[in-house]
Amino acid sequence: MKLQVKLALYNTLTKLAIILFTGLLILLSIEKISYNHIELRLEDDERETLKNLGSKDINSHLTRLEKYTDYNILQEEFITITPIKFQPTATNGNKFTTETRNIEHNEQTYRILTHQFNFNNHSYQLEIGVAITSIEELKSIIKRFTLLTLIIALALTLASDLIFTKFLLAPFYQIIDRKLIKVNDPLNFDYEKIKTSTQDFELLDDSISSLMKKISALFSLEKQFIANVSHELLTPISIISSRLENILLQEELSEAGENKMHASLKTLNRLKSIINSLLLISKVENNQYDKADVVMIAGVIMEIQEELEDRMDEKRLSFTNNMKYIYSIMGNRPLMHTLLFNLVNNAIKYNVPKGSIIIADELKDDVYILEITDTGTGMDQKQIENAFNRFEKFETDERESYGLGLAIVKSITAFHDIKVKIDSVKGKGTSVYLVFNRE
Repeated sequence: MKLQVKLALYNTLTKLAIILFTGLLILLSIEKISYNHIELRLEDDERETLKNLGSKDINSHLTRLEKYTDYNILQEEFITITPIKFQPTATNGNKFTTETRNIEHNEQTYRILTHQFNFNNHSYQLEIGVAITSIEELKSIIKRFTLLTLIIALALTLASDLIFTKFLLAPFYQIIDRKLIKVNDPLNFDYEKIKTSTQDFELLDDSISSLMKKISALFSLEKQFIANVSHELLTPISIISSRLENILLQEELSEAGENKMHASLKTLNRLKSIINSLLLISKVENNQYDKADVVMIAGVIMEIQEELEDRMDEKRLSFTNNMKYIYSIMGNRPLMHTLLFNLVNNAIKYNVPKGSIIIADELKDDVYILEITDTGTGMDQKQIENAFNRFEKFETDERESYGLGLAIVKSITAFHDIKVKIDSVKGKGTSVYLVFNRE
């Protein structure tokens, strides 16, 4: 999940919590405030009623010890005065309850004040009620309004947070894209500063640029070292090889001496081959090759088949080319030749006598897949994991194996943005897959 989305979600969730808390507080407060307001109103009505006990209408009922009842036309309010058993000291406190009453076949819920008092040596119970239907309706309206406000606030919050974080983090993503993802060659690094008003991003930009300057310096030193190795090591080896060959031409050289000369030449050739392989890997990893050639994969496979035909005949191997597609890439043709040569050569080297090698390809979705399969000795899972390590050698009868073939393959595939995968079963064979991204 991107940092921008995480920030937006965090802000939205925190604001959601605040809105929910505020909405709940409003609902609870509205209910309490409404009931307090009704109770104050009932107490005012109580005082007014007690003042008017001597009025003609009320007094006539009290004198006859009859129940007095009064309510408005919509039955939203009522007053009842009921005679009760005489209590010399009637309770002066007010009691509030919420009850459902049926007045003239109209059932409603009321907030009721109950008060007992003495009048003319008789005790009475006063009840004053106010319908709370309006309060419930108000609570329902407030709930709907709060929910609607919550949804609108969330939508606005999420939209505003996404817009703001996108604007805020735009320099950060530019730094990631221009100065990290798209950096293939340290020597061609873009040192132009990203425009931003955020000090943290400025520091990140400066730190990456400073780091890349150091990497570029080391990169240049490595290239220079490679050039020096090519000259300082390969040239003396070639000179020594030439001198040993000249010594071999002398007729007076004994058979034992001649054998030693041949052994020394083989050692020098082996050393030269190892150095050339390591230099090749280093140059590829340091991007010292261009990728300006149109490379036809099928054409390269046919060339390699002709080059290695004698070796396949020696082991009586069958070679089957099942390629169906004419696929080409922009790359370095000599490197692609080396890549495929090493893979086919390994299929020969680790194959069994009278075995087979099958080349096939497939176009699938947006990728092109080349498969090289052999019926050789195969590898276990640990060998597969270490297959691309340098100097990792497997069981083979060939002496000229230095364990650098697959290391070279790994470097060249990375250079061309090709994915390489090995599928192998010990004792049954190996399949190597090259996955090319179609442009």
